[in-house]
Amino acid sequence: WELEQLVAAGLTPWEALETATVNPARFLGEEEHGGSVGEGRRADLVLLDADPLADIRNTARIAAVIVGGRLIERPELDAMVGTACPFAR
Repeated sequence: WELEQLVAAGLTPWEALETATVNPARFLGEEEHGGSVGEGRRADLVLLDADPLADIRNTARIAAVIVGGRLIERPELDAMVGTACPFAR
């Protein structure tokens, strides 16, 4: 939702994604460790089913995530959400 709002405010999808990734790392002085994908960097990744540069709403089309080096695919993500939802209020 926030990325969609940034694009609605006039940023390009690329600029909105930079605002959520590279720019915070730069601001915090962590640019050499995070904010982008590369050898030796800390990274959790969201893998999408569609190009967010074509339409920023594609950031909601999550196929899998990689957290702490562990791949979590869509079925497992759905199960996690199903387990957590009864406790979310």
